[in-house]
Amino acid sequence: MREQSETSPAAILERPGEDRMNEQPPLAYRAALRALTGCVLSTGRLLRQRRIHLPARHVGMWLCFADGTSAWVYRETVVDRSPTRDPCLLVVEFRLRAVHGRGHAAFRWESLLNTSLFAGFPGFVSKLWLAHDERGRYRGLYEWDGPRRAEAYARVLWRVLALVSVPGSIHYIVLPGLRRAELLGQLPGSSAADGAAWWRLVECS
Repeated sequence: MREQSETSPAAILERPGEDRMNEQPPLAYRAALRALTGCVLSTGRLLRQRRIHLPARHVGMWLCFADGTSAWVYRETVVDRSPTRDPCLLVVEFRLRAVHGRGHAAFRWESLLNTSLFAGFPGFVSKLWLAHDERGRYRGLYEWDGPRRAEAYARVLWRVLALVSVPGSIHYIVLPGLRRAELLGQLPGSSAADGAAWWRLVECS
C-alpha cells in the first residue's frame, strides 16, 4: 500500500467537520416532486440507452463503520457517464418502519424498483446498496460528481424516505474530494467505536 498523504482518502475522513457537508433540511415538497419527475424521465432514457449496469464485483462485501456496526453490499448500480471532475461521496442512512425478519429480504428484492428515483439525477456515478446493520439501519454509499448535486439529491430523497422510515432515523453526509474506489482501497482499518460517526468507513472485507 502506498504511503498516505494529506490528500489520501483516509486523511480526508479525518479532516475537521467543517470540511464536510452536513445535512440540511429536506427540499420543499413541490420542488422535490419536480426533481423526482425529472429523474424518472432521465432514468428511462438511461435504461433505453443501456447505460445503467448492476455489476457484481462488490456484492457480498462487508463494510464496517466507526460506530461498531457493519453491513453487507447486496447490490451495486453504476451509470456510464463522462469522467468525474468533482468527486464526492454521499452516505445516507435510514431505518424502515415495521420491517423485521423476512421483511428485510423482501425490501432488498423490491428496492431494485427504486433505481428510477436516483439514477437519473445530475452527477450520479454509482451506488452501493447496504443491507440493514445490527441496529436495523440501511445505508447507501454513493459516488457523485459535484458535492452540491449530491446534497440536492439527498434533500429530495429525504422526502421519499420519510414515507416509509422511522421518524428521526434519516441522515446523510457529503464528503467532498473522495472517490469510492480509492476509499475502499485505503481504509484506516480501525475498529474504535465512535457513535457519532455512523457514516465513517473503517474496514471492508
